[in-house]
Amino acid sequence: MRFALLGDAATAAIIAGAIVVIFLFFATQSINIVREYQRIVLFRLGRSVGTRGPGLIFIIPVLDRKTWVDLREKYLEIPHQTAITQDNATISIDFIIFYKVIDAVMSVLQVQNFAGAAQNIAATTLRSVVGDMTLDHVLSEREVMNQLLQVKLDEVTERWGVKVTNVEVREIIPPPTVQEAMTRQMSAERTRRAVVTEAEGTKQAQVTVAEGQKQAAILQAEGDRQAAILRAEGFALALDKIFQTAKTVDANTMSLQYLDALKQIGSSPSSKFVIPMEFANLISGVAGLTGKSFGNGSRGGDGSKEAGAESKDEAAKG
Repeated sequence: MRFALLGDAATAAIIAGAIVVIFLFFATQSINIVREYQRIVLFRLGRSVGTRGPGLIFIIPVLDRKTWVDLREKYLEIPHQTAITQDNATISIDFIIFYKVIDAVMSVLQVQNFAGAAQNIAATTLRSVVGDMTLDHVLSEREVMNQLLQVKLDEVTERWGVKVTNVEVREIIPPPTVQEAMTRQMSAERTRRAVVTEAEGTKQAQVTVAEGQKQAAILQAEGDRQAAILRAEGFALALDKIFQTAKTVDANTMSLQYLDALKQIGSSPSSKFVIPMEFANLISGVAGLTGKSFGNGSRGGDGSKEAGAESKDEAAKG
């Protein structure tokens, strides 16, 4: 009897322990904590019943199946892809795709492996975009190619609930012959820039020298003008002074000045002289003055003789 009771107690303990274990298992499976950047796509008996989260989420472990979806922006590296440009140049391009899930349910229901699907779509889209561009445009208009890739990839991934936020081309490798041509072109461009820079420097130097010469000529002309003005003012003052002095000079003084001028002309080594018309008047004036001078002298001598005769007569009478 005692053994039977002990067996029943052990069985009950085992059953109770099993129930506790099962309860704990179901409790851990049914309670989920979803972060802010996560969502749970819930399937109940195989049918999608929407998303759950963020926060504390309870599910039925036997009936529900969950799929975690990350809503943060991610990136996908696309390895080097070979493409042919519009002008039949073979190039190798690798780029990065930045994407973000905007519809968690669509990202789970519409595509099985988004990374693989996006990589294949990116490769075909790249060949399509590069095929419509020439090599020069591919090398020089990288931003345009980035935008075209983003728009075309976004058109495809939109039905998967994924938004392509950005596409960045990292490296473009042209053929070796094109690389050699580009190297020669860059060398020629550097030479051209050096020549242009040197020509610009020479031009600027010549302009600076011309400006300096222009300023110097302007200053010299201004100085000459000021000197001419000062000389003219000096001449005017001198003439005015001469005119004022000439008013006080008599005819005799002028005659003496004429004689001094004739003396200087006579001492000149020149064989030809220009005599003004006033020279005759001058000669007549000088002759008149000379005659008067000598006339006064002769009269003085006769007077003395007469005075001497009169004194002799008076002495004889006495």
